[in-house]
Amino acid sequence: MKISLKILDPRMRSGGEFGMPQYASSGAAGLDLRACIDAPLTVRLGHKHGIVLGNLTGLIDSDYQGQIFVSCWNRGHRDFTIHPGDRVAQMVIVPVLRAEFEVVEAFEQSGRGEGGFGSTGAG
Repeated sequence: MKISLKILDPRMRSGGEFGMPQYASSGAAGLDLRACIDAPLTVRLGHKHGIVLGNLTGLIDSDYQGQIFVSCWNRGHRDFTIHPGDRVAQMVIVPVLRAEFEVVEAFEQSGRGEGGFGSTGAG
């Protein structure tokens, strides 16, 4: 699958300082996304360092044509600096199914029925 993209920072071009987003291994599910900031940004963030993504999971629509931003939050107790070129997130490309709704008067009975959260015995 080929996806068209526009590189805004020349350091990200093939042969550039950071290179294109890429899979880190043959079994990797996500492409590594790197910071493209002009100066180090000191934030309080992460798993290893207390840094987490602002919305945990992002979704980019297939017809979006703007710049991709990654929101980071520091949940740790120490300042952490993100430098240009640091891996800050991963992008996983997935197929999307667009649902059509059908209004019905009743559903076919299932083993679960109307049981809500926790009704399957999990947790």
